[in-house]
Amino acid sequence: MITSLLPRLPSGPRLCVAWACWLLLGLARTSYGAPASDTLCTRAAVEDIVVTPSFYSVLEDPTGTLTLADVQRPANARRFVLGARTASSMQHVGAVYWVRLPVSNQDSTGRHWYLELFDSHINDITFYGPDGQWHTGADVPFNNRRFRYKNYLFRLPLMPSRTEVFYLRLQSNSKTSFLSQLRTEELLDGYFQTVYGLLGSFYGVLLIMVVYNLFIYLLTQDQNHLRYVLYVLSCGLLFLSEDGLGFQYIWPELPWLNQAVIAGAPILLLLTFSYYARYFLDAPQRLPRFDPAVRAVVLGSAVLLLVDAVWVRSGLGFWLYLLPYGLIYYEAVRAYQLGFRPARLFLLAQALVSASLLFLILRKLGIDALTTTFTVYSLNMAFVAEVVVLSYALGEKIKAIKDDTIEAQKQLVEQLRSKQVDQGLLVEQLHQNEILKDQLNFELEALVVQRTQEIKHKSETIAAQNRGLLEANGLLALQSAAIAKLNTDLQVDLHNAQAARVTAQEMNFGEFSQIYPDKDACLVYLANLKWAAGYQCRKCGHGKYCEGRELHSRRCTRCRYVESATAYTLLQKCKFSAVKALYAVFLLHTHKGQYATSQMSQLLDLRQATCWSFSQKTIDAIKRRSAEADYNEQEDWTHVLLATASEHDDSVALQPVATTATVKKKAPPDMERA
Repeated sequence: MITSLLPRLPSGPRLCVAWACWLLLGLARTSYGAPASDTLCTRAAVEDIVVTPSFYSVLEDPTGTLTLADVQRPANARRFVLGARTASSMQHVGAVYWVRLPVSNQDSTGRHWYLELFDSHINDITFYGPDGQWHTGADVPFNNRRFRYKNYLFRLPLMPSRTEVFYLRLQSNSKTSFLSQLRTEELLDGYFQTVYGLLGSFYGVLLIMVVYNLFIYLLTQDQNHLRYVLYVLSCGLLFLSEDGLGFQYIWPELPWLNQAVIAGAPILLLLTFSYYARYFLDAPQRLPRFDPAVRAVVLGSAVLLLVDAVWVRSGLGFWLYLLPYGLIYYEAVRAYQLGFRPARLFLLAQALVSASLLFLILRKLGIDALTTTFTVYSLNMAFVAEVVVLSYALGEKIKAIKDDTIEAQKQLVEQLRSKQVDQGLLVEQLHQNEILKDQLNFELEALVVQRTQEIKHKSETIAAQNRGLLEANGLLALQSAAIAKLNTDLQVDLHNAQAARVTAQEMNFGEFSQIYPDKDACLVYLANLKWAAGYQCRKCGHGKYCEGRELHSRRCTRCRYVESATAYTLLQKCKFSAVKALYAVFLLHTHKGQYATSQMSQLLDLRQATCWSFSQKTIDAIKRRSAEADYNEQEDWTHVLLATASEHDDSVALQPVATTATVKKKAPPDMERA
């Protein structure tokens, strides 16, 4: 067909033009028809896609002089190697790597797709798309990023049923992989909340362990707790640099400080960990010949790591950590063999960290076979487990010291008992000396004086030992009381912190149900809230009451008027669960009444009309509360529970009524049908 359209050309040129047209049609068919086998395809049924090496091509630019126009030229375009056929990591530190990622949009839903790079340590990144380019990286202030997220995030402008080619120009001062993932905008919303929530919990655990051990150090002056605090703080600094939260929230305008923390945090962690571990294991006393060598290796490794991070920049610095950590692990094994039982917990904690570090090393080397969400954040989980286990190990060590002290006290008591028996024998011997004194007058007088002096000296020794024993018992009692007070204070603080979350910020229904698990808990809370200032009968004003038949109700001892816990609150005549009603009030107060009833219906598993009616009732209570003279914009949601009616309405509610006209707010037609 093509050759027939060119009748005036010779047969040779006609054939060449036909082949050229056929090739152009084939290319067009590849670009706008079915995607190529190495092209990443987005589909409507998928929300996230892991970008494996089979989807992208890599071009290494050692000189760093190539531009986008250069790499798109046919000569350089042929130099791109499919990621599955080459090293899937940046092997040469400082070199520029170009990544070509073709994406075919087979998603007909019109969703927006985003590309996320997991390594936040890449120094320089330039993203090229159809709508322009965007430059960012660890050497650029954080506020320069298009999306304020700890990792690098780029939006992919995809057109339906089209294939777009995206380019990434990457340069890093350390070895890293091209690990990335495509996610939809809807998935990212929940994913961000989950990731930041878990990381917040992780740093919260670290902070709790720091504060807890600081208190113990201030009470006991045990240096091990202070060394442990330094180690946990260095762990927190390391993770702030690894997950990018430090660069996002603490030093966003200081890229040089971010690079310094990235380079120095692992070295600081090595020094603080070795300092804590050696003295926790009592290595200077248990292994006096081996411990100096370990200390020298740790200091030498720290110096080499600092030189590599500042000047050499080989990208292989993480191998220098194996020798010092291996020697410390061997010290723990030897300490356990010598009878130090807390060393087994130390070995368990380090085994978890070692496994998570193995996943990190594999990602640095470009081995993505075991890369999952679990393995990416396994180091955080392992360090949380480690700090908890090591804190427990410290407690076990203190308990062992206490047991040794008690055992020494028992031995001292046995010695005192034996000395009392000796005293009895001496008294008996003196009695016999009294009987025989006439026969042994001059000879026994000298002996009696000598024995009397011995008894006096022993009595003084026993008295001194008794005083020392009493002082030791007093110190133990003070320590036990201090530990018990700490435990009580920690439990109260944890409960107050959990309750503070309810009054300070929004939480999901699962977390809310842990604080108010059932109707009984809700009624207890309402009763305490209603009668916080004391009970007074609404009918006769009497101030004394007894328990009513209903749970947590109160009956006046004078007029027998019974008032339930839900009366005169938003939960009065509520037909559904009290837990759901409290959570609905909490949501509406948190969102200032702007919360969709359809969303509330799905969340609480209630009819939409029921949610609308209760919402209107709650919104009216919020308005009444805001109109009161003592209203404070910063007050918590519990004040709304009692803002239900005026004193006039209360008096009317107590009078008998023959006929009652109930006027309800008219719900929208769609809600009535629901």
